[in-house]
Amino acid sequence: MWPPSREVAGHDQEDLVPMKTASHRHTTLRRATGALAALAATGLAAGAATSAPAVAAPTWAPADQATITPGTQMYTDGAQCTSNFVFTDAAANVYLGYAAHCAGMGAATDTNGCLNDSVPLGTEVTFRKGGSLISSGTELGSGELAYSSWRTMRDIGTTDENACAYNDFALVKVDAADVSKVNPSIPFWGGPTGIDTDGTAAGDRVYSYGNSSLRAGLEPLSPKTGISLGDSAGDEGWSHPLYTVTPGVPGDSGSAFVSEDGEAIGTLSTLGLAPLPASNNIGDLERELAFAQQHSGIAGLELALGTEPFSPLL
Repeated sequence: MWPPSREVAGHDQEDLVPMKTASHRHTTLRRATGALAALAATGLAAGAATSAPAVAAPTWAPADQATITPGTQMYTDGAQCTSNFVFTDAAANVYLGYAAHCAGMGAATDTNGCLNDSVPLGTEVTFRKGGSLISSGTELGSGELAYSSWRTMRDIGTTDENACAYNDFALVKVDAADVSKVNPSIPFWGGPTGIDTDGTAAGDRVYSYGNSSLRAGLEPLSPKTGISLGDSAGDEGWSHPLYTVTPGVPGDSGSAFVSEDGEAIGTLSTLGLAPLPASNNIGDLERELAFAQQHSGIAGLELALGTEPFSPLL
């Protein structure tokens, strides 16, 4: 197993920095680091129970016309991060995922999601394109914070060290007026084709997409590919270190990472400083999503698969 990656409650692990930028709320790098039961609506008519009518699935925008997708810039109270995957629920609501620390309210050196507060659920988040250090870019739509692993773990008193350290996942419910702009396919690559359930091995190829405001909106830098360093030891599969050709930088927080077959592996959380300088660390989506399904109160929460086939060719 790869060497441990950070120090949490006595475990030897590396120095990490969260990957968020901000235009006014935070100006420094951040240091980070069961399924929900289905709800069946029933009614009584003439003494007989009847099921509620089925809810139609969302209708996605064509992939070549969609403006809200994985890799979209997300601004929360001035802080900029990047969307990872698209999710839906039993009521056909649509969500964009990003990193929980993007909605955090603590100091720049906070690391433990179980101890740090977040902005309230319901806080507005805007979706943008072309944001840079001198402009917040073009607004594409908006939504509201519907779930934060950091806020939830604090509220329910989570004590699992690995969850506290690596469960860095949040959901923004897309405004109904903007759902027609959404497609779940990852730009450039396509997919996701499902959720990875067996982790990564050293040398596995990984793929991502996103554009931090620190890159001045240069679209050619959005597609990224890299190599997994293998699953981290001692964290029960919660974290996966990796290197990409152009390393993730602040503002890339939350970005999606998929495997060689297009399966969703995880979400970008931190920049590694030691012992793997300039590496990135992603939280395991299977575990992050399972935690959200159990504790978010969002019925039927699931990953939306891409409408476009995965094509890992540059």
